[in-house]
Amino acid sequence: MNVKKFTAASSREALRKVREALGPDAVILSNRPVDGVVEILALDNDDVASLAAPAPESDMAQPQPRLSQLDAAERDAPAFVNRRGSAPAVAPEQVFARRAAQAEPDFAPEPEFAVRRPAAAAAPAFDMAAMSRMMQDAMAQAKESAAAEMSGMMSEIRAMRGMMESQLAELSWGGTQQREPHKAVVLREMLAAGFSASLSRYLIDKLPADKDAAESMRWIKTVLARNLTTMSDEESLLDRGGVFALVGPTGVGKTTTTAKLAARCVLRHGAEKLALITTDAYRIGGHEQLRIYGKILGVMVHSVKDEADLRIALKELKNKHTVLIDTIGMSQRDQMVTEQVAMLAGAGADVKRLLCLNATSTNETLNEVVRAYQGSGLYGCIMTKLDEAASIGNVLDVMIRNKLNLHYISNGQRVPEDLHLADRAMLVDRAFRSRRDAGSQFEDADLPMMMANTGNLNNDHTLRGVYFG
Repeated sequence: MNVKKFTAASSREALRKVREALGPDAVILSNRPVDGVVEILALDNDDVASLAAPAPESDMAQPQPRLSQLDAAERDAPAFVNRRGSAPAVAPEQVFARRAAQAEPDFAPEPEFAVRRPAAAAAPAFDMAAMSRMMQDAMAQAKESAAAEMSGMMSEIRAMRGMMESQLAELSWGGTQQREPHKAVVLREMLAAGFSASLSRYLIDKLPADKDAAESMRWIKTVLARNLTTMSDEESLLDRGGVFALVGPTGVGKTTTTAKLAARCVLRHGAEKLALITTDAYRIGGHEQLRIYGKILGVMVHSVKDEADLRIALKELKNKHTVLIDTIGMSQRDQMVTEQVAMLAGAGADVKRLLCLNATSTNETLNEVVRAYQGSGLYGCIMTKLDEAASIGNVLDVMIRNKLNLHYISNGQRVPEDLHLADRAMLVDRAFRSRRDAGSQFEDADLPMMMANTGNLNNDHTLRGVYFG
C-alpha cells in the first residue's frame, strides 16, 4: 500500500495534484491544514483493490455482482493510514467514517472533486421525491377544481331556487287575487303607505278569510300597531336618568333633538342635574350650536375628541342625574361608524344609544342605517322629520322588523315643543291616511310581479317576531 501526501496553498490546488498523480478514482484518506497549507493523504485505487482481495477459501471470494470502484473500495478496503501516517488495522467500514470525521469544514473538497456516487443508487430517491411532489400538486389542483365546480354549482342551484320561488309566488298571488280580491285592495294600500312588499305579503297571508276589504284594513292596522313598540311612560325615563347618546347619519336632526331632550330634563330636574357632551368637532358650527342651546338652558357643554376624553368627562360628570351626548353624524357606510359605536361602548359607563331615524328616507336606506349603528344593541330610536315625510310606512316597517323601541317623534325645529311621545295607533293611521290617494298607482296586473320578489317569507328572520294577538 502506497499512501502519498500532497500539500498546497488551498484545497482546490491540493486536490488537483491528487487527480494528476493518482487519477480521478483516488481515495482521499485525510484532509487537514498544516502550517498554513493544506495536506491531503491519498491512496491509489489499485492499491485499495489489491488490499481488498479476499482469501480463496472465504465467502468473499465467491462471484459477486459487479459494483463500481468506489462502492467496492468503501465495502472491502481493510485498512488505511490515519491522520498521523501510521497504519493500524482498521475495519473497512470505519475508514470512511474516520475520513469524514477528520475532514475540516473550512477545507472540504470542492463539489467538482467530491467522491463520486453511482448514479443508479441516487436516482430512486430523487424520483420518489419528485413523484411525491407531483402527486401532491395534482391532488391540490384537483381539490381546488372540485371546490370551484361545487361553488359554481351551488350558485346555480341558489339562482334556480330563487327563480322558482319567485315564479311560484307570482302564480300563488295571481290565484289569490282572483279568489280573494279584497287582499289586492289591502296590498295596494300597504304598498302606497310605504310598507315593504315582504311585510305586506306576510300580513296579507295571515288575513282571516271571512273579512271584507274594510274589515281587513282594520285588522291590518291593529296588527301593525300591536307590533310597534313605543315608550308609554316618559316619567320613568326622565326620573331614572342615565347617560344617553344620540347617534345617526348626518343631517338627521341629532343636535336639535338633543336640545329638545335637554329642555325636558331641565324643566323636570333643573339645569344643575344635566350635562351635555358633544363629539362633533368636525362639522363647522356643530358644537357651537349645542353650546348656544346649553347657554340658553344654563347647562355646561363639554367637548370630547376620543374615547379617552369621553371616559374622563363621564367620570367627572358621574354625579349628574342625566348626561346627553350629541355624536358626530356620519354616513351609515362610513367605516368610522364602527369606531364610534366602540367608543361609546368602551366609555366606562352604561351609555344608552338612541338612533335617530329620518322619516323621509327610503326603506332600504333605513335598514342600512340600523345595521350600521346596531352594534351590541340599541336602547331605542327617535323618529325625526315627521313633518317633512310624505309617507311614514317605511320607517314604521323598519322599526317593526328590527324590534326597535320608539321613544319620541320629532316634527319640527322648535325647542322643546316639537318633540312628542309616540302614539302607535296615531302613527299607523297617519301612515295610511297620508298616502290614501296613492293606492291607485298600483294596478292589479302589477301586483303579481311585485309579490314575485318576496320569495320565501319563511326564510326572512325579521318577520318571525311579528305576532297577531
